[in-house]
Amino acid sequence: MKIGIIGVGNLGYSIALGILNQEAIRFTSLYLSKRNVASLHAWSELPRVSITSDNIALVKKSEIIIIAVQPGQLKGVLEEIKPYLISDKHTIISVVTGRKIAQIAAVLGEDHALIRCMPNTAISVGQSMTCLSANEKGIKKIEFATVIFGALGKTMCVEEELMQAATVICASGIAFWMRLIRATTQGAIQLGFDAAEAQELSVQTCLGAASLLKKSESHPEAEIDKVTTPRGCTISGLNEMEHEGLSSALIKGLVASFNKINQI
Repeated sequence: MKIGIIGVGNLGYSIALGILNQEAIRFTSLYLSKRNVASLHAWSELPRVSITSDNIALVKKSEIIIIAVQPGQLKGVLEEIKPYLISDKHTIISVVTGRKIAQIAAVLGEDHALIRCMPNTAISVGQSMTCLSANEKGIKKIEFATVIFGALGKTMCVEEELMQAATVICASGIAFWMRLIRATTQGAIQLGFDAAEAQELSVQTCLGAASLLKKSESHPEAEIDKVTTPRGCTISGLNEMEHEGLSSALIKGLVASFNKINQI
């Protein structure tokens, strides 16, 4: 499998790092393209990895092309590589925020396997939640995407109309969870722990809660019931958080992000 990534910014870098770190992805070569390759110099010393600022050269050498540029750059990149794409050879995977398959097809044509993909930055540690959708030809090639991104976390194929919402829940969601962990850390500091201890407590407890739900497949409220006792400290804390609008604030934040992404 010859993989090329056009645009090695934060997300493209995370995808590349994840590919290199997961033995399950049996790639024969990895090509990374960026306008300024200075920050990628160390990568050129790795086996099977090539660095370039030439998108056309990358396309000619790759079979799977992951496009990870900014939304405003997408059309220009597609027009640049279009003459060198071979429909029976190349599979195009876009991780560009807010850009629909129809917009990509409008530039490249319908005769290409097009897959829209939204991972998050946890892909660099093999823990992304990645949603995928595809055009008719892309559905036949979507296995390539599920192999790559499935080795870097979890994948879910969804209808494209849900991709904007998936971006908010999974990609923006990383930031939302980070803010919750930060708030828990700040609270732990106020209760007497030093900063390093507070963060370790917060991160591991968050990881434990997620792992518990994943393994038990139970509802969050069922697990909450196990740690809340009549007149206890847990229910007192939960009720105070709800009085201050914790759940409402989270939902409003998600809706605000969803409304914003639909304006992009």
